Amino acid sequence: MALSRNRRSERTIDYWPGFVDALSTLLLAIMFLLSVFVLAQFLLSREISGKDAVLDRLNSQINELTQLLALERSNGQDYQDQIATLRASLASAEDERSRLQKALESGSGSAASANAQMGELKSALNDEKTISQRARSQIELLNQQLSALRQQIAALEDALNASEKRDKESQTKISDLGRRLNVALAQRVQELSRYRSDFFGRLREILSDRKNIRIVGDRFVFQSEVLFPSGSDVLQPAGKDEMAKLADAINELVKEIPSDIPWIIRVDGHTDNIPITGGRFADNWALSTARADAVVRFLISRGVPPNRLAATGFGEYQPLDDADTADARARNRRIEFKLTER
Repeated sequence: MALSRNRRSERTIDYWPGFVDALSTLLLAIMFLLSVFVLAQFLLSREISGKDAVLDRLNSQINELTQLLALERSNGQDYQDQIATLRASLASAEDERSRLQKALESGSGSAASANAQMGELKSALNDEKTISQRARSQIELLNQQLSALRQQIAALEDALNASEKRDKESQTKISDLGRRLNVALAQRVQELSRYRSDFFGRLREILSDRKNIRIVGDRFVFQSEVLFPSGSDVLQPAGKDEMAKLADAINELVKEIPSDIPWIIRVDGHTDNIPITGGRFADNWALSTARADAVVRFLISRGVPPNRLAATGFGEYQPLDDADTADARARNRRIEFKLTER
């Protein structure tokens, strides 16, 4: 009967990691896609903010130039009105001169008075011509200023169009970069998931006859009693034998995984919730960290690259079983191995 139960337990364990691997891969892919989306949105919003500032500045300059243009046109209209008035005065003076000339020719009136009036009219006509020439010069200057303003407005419009074109090109580049990054990272996640499955499969074959070693989700779990004496961080002989087998499996994995995939094996130490009294460890957190560190150092001594290992301690704060029983506390005292991204 016990043999039958063990076989059913093994069959249950065989398909559970595959389901968890698929679920963890999906979660990693979703998290990565969200991260890329947030990054792309951040870069795009920063690019658009810069373009908006440029557009606002250009629009402000255009408004100022438009106001100046309207003012110059108003001044030009005033000058046109002055010229019309001067022309009307000139026509009136010429009429008066014609009338006096006729009177002089007919002999009516005083010749001296007529000559004086003629002199005054000529002087007035000369003054009006001078004023008219000055007004024409000012109008010509205003026309030149208007032409320069039109050229500036045209240059600003060209700059605005170029800025909008660069904005569209930047958005296209960001979209293409995000798409290619998503494809590359999805491939990396898929490759790492495949190697994770191979790694756990090999460990299962090597350590399948150990009842105190099991797979929980995406982690390979050793009970602390297999590796360490109670309250100690020194690997006992049986624990060294198990870690030596694990080191051999990791060294084989290192040869197969491409160097550009950023992977590590995280070694996590866990304890039960019974406080430590006495000894050289202040609390369970220190004990769990020291045990994880001892495992990592042993694996390094067996040839595992240090840059592929990480040691972390969780104390009693990540239990597998929350029950306040001896069996639950025994399950919570453990060392976990997790193949993950760096």
